[in-house]
This record gives sequence, C-alpha cells and structure tokens, in this order.
Amino acid sequence: MSADPLANARHLIACESVTPARGPVFDMLEEMLAGLGFEVDRFTCGEGPEGSDEEPVENLFAIRRGPQGSPHFAFAGHVDVVPPGEGWASAPFGPEIRGDLLYGRGAVDMKGAIACMVAAVADIPAEAGTISFIITGDEEGPALHGTRALIDRMRERGDIPDLCLVGEPTSVNRLGDVMKIGRRGSVNIWLEVEGTQGHVAYPHLADNPMPRMVAILAELDALVLDDGTDWFQPSNLEITEFDVPNRAHNVIPGKARARISIRFNDRHSGASLSETVTAIVEKHGGTARPVISGEPFLTPPGAFSQMIAEAVKAETGVDPEPSTTGGTSDARFLKDLCPVIEFGLVNATMHKTDEAVAVDDLATLTAIYRRIAKAALSS
Repeated sequence: MSADPLANARHLIACESVTPARGPVFDMLEEMLAGLGFEVDRFTCGEGPEGSDEEPVENLFAIRRGPQGSPHFAFAGHVDVVPPGEGWASAPFGPEIRGDLLYGRGAVDMKGAIACMVAAVADIPAEAGTISFIITGDEEGPALHGTRALIDRMRERGDIPDLCLVGEPTSVNRLGDVMKIGRRGSVNIWLEVEGTQGHVAYPHLADNPMPRMVAILAELDALVLDDGTDWFQPSNLEITEFDVPNRAHNVIPGKARARISIRFNDRHSGASLSETVTAIVEKHGGTARPVISGEPFLTPPGAFSQMIAEAVKAETGVDPEPSTTGGTSDARFLKDLCPVIEFGLVNATMHKTDEAVAVDDLATLTAIYRRIAKAALSS
C-alpha cells in the first residue's frame, strides 16, 4: 500500500479528520510508515479544562535513521481538513475517481501530498540517510498544539532535520509552477473604545465612542506600511470587523469595537506593528489587543531551492517560480528548525466543494519528492 500514492491518498481521505484531527487518520498513517521501517511517535496535547471548547490535538513524528544519522531530511504537513460543507457530488470522505480526478476532502490540502511523500520514501533504502515525517492534526485550526508542539518534541529527542519540505498545495496553474520560499507574517489586533451610554437628545450627558473609533480606523487605513521588497509584496492592513452593540435608534452607545488584520513582510515584526497600531489607538483613547499568528520568513534562493527546481524540471519540464505570496502555513514555525520550502499540488480546489486532485499529478509529485529526498540525503 505505502508505495502507491493513489492508494495512500484514498485510504487517508476515507478517514474523516475535520480539524482537530486524531485517531483513525493517524492510525492509517502510522501503519503506512511503520511498514517502511519508521519509528513512529504519536502524542496528544492541548486538551482544555472540563467545560472548555478546547479540544485535544494529535501529532505524529516518524523517523527512519540512516547509518550515520545525518544528513536528515524531513517532510512536513497536516492530516486535518476543513469541514466539507454541503453540495458535494459524492461523499466528501468517500474518495471517488471520476474521469482523471480523485475527489474527496483533503485530496489537495493536503492528504494527497502526504500520500506522495510516503510513496516517495518507499523506494529510498534506509541506508541512504535519515528521513522523518512531521505531521500535525492542527494546521487548519488554531495551530496552538500542532507543529509547535512537534518542534518541542523533536528538540527533546534531539532529532533536528537539516532541511524540511512542507507539502502545501503551492502550484497554481499546473503542477510545478510555484514553490514557496517564504511567507508573510500575520497579526490580528482587536480594538476597543469605551464611551458613556446616553439618550441621543442629551448628547452632553453621554460620550459617543464611535467618532473616536472612526478616527482610529481612518488613520490606520491611511497607513502605507511599505512598498514591498525583492521577494515580498507590500504589507497590507485590512479592517475586518466593526461592531457597535446598539439595538436602539435613540441611544448613544457605550462601546465600539473593531478588528484589523495585517499581513506583513520581513521589513516588520509582529511586535513592531503592534506597537505602531497601539500608539494610534491610545492617542484616540482606545485600547488594542494584538495576537501575532506568525512572523515572516524567507529561505533565500540557494542550494535547497535549486534542488527542488531541478527535481520539478526533470519530471515536468517546468521551472518553478520562487514565491512568498499567499497566507500563512506551518512553515512559519518549522523555519526555526532548519531551512524550509513549500511545494505541492495545484491549489485550485483546496477548501472547496468537490475538492479534487489529478490522478496523474499524484504519480508525478511522488517522483518529484523522491528526487528531492535523494538529492537532500546525498548533499
């Protein structure tokens, strides 16, 4: 089973694993990897106190050590998926081939890639070097107890890779056209302005917080954070929520709330942007509560990106474009371990109804991953 990417993908998709994933999908992956000689370490963390909404998250670290221990090449990814929603032509967790496509939730993001990773290493002898899998059940969710917990576990074990490939669906128009060598950072900031509730006919007895919140948002919206860099697009600040809890037409509200989201390049940090926003908010009498989801990172073009480009070119004839566009991924955590690059399937249907992957792409991606792993182990 482990050497066939299509069979692997079908088995993984058939395991319902809406985030946070645990149980059967990890049982299946462990069976695949153990059969190839991997030592599998599974653990669960993050269970909240009784009565809380926090659910436990399962993670898996698997390693097959080479004779010398190093070089150590890691594949990374996630087996949790977003909820399937309604309107599928077939059961979202009942993998089905129609025409040239395999349908099912996670086919692209990213059980298909994990299926290819497993198939790729099946043909690599253990004596070639150390290979590991870093797999979480909490990438599509809060990402609090997933890859970050895996990194802590790996550090405790002393199993730190030299290079890491994340199998996110990076391709846009055809397999191989884009690889991600970095990502922008992300910070969300909750804003609040307190006022004094009162009757609209007696404004001198009240304090309306809305004009101050409007002034805050106007000043933030006018900010030009930067013009981009050689590898990153310009940072952008977006107003994502504006809420005034007031159901009455004749009442001046006592409070105004808003939220902004900033995606930023490596000219900033989450802390520096939080300080800038907080200063503006406090100037107008409000408060700001930032939550930094991740910092920007860049794996500069070099030996690792060239290794991936050569493997892609050999199997597809395509020269992949190095890119830093898109949202965040768990690469934002893994970059603290070693150089990390993302490369995977075509992302056109990820998170959509009738998510699907081309069957031929599974075979091609397996061949690409095999070439990359062999090159990394011989470097």
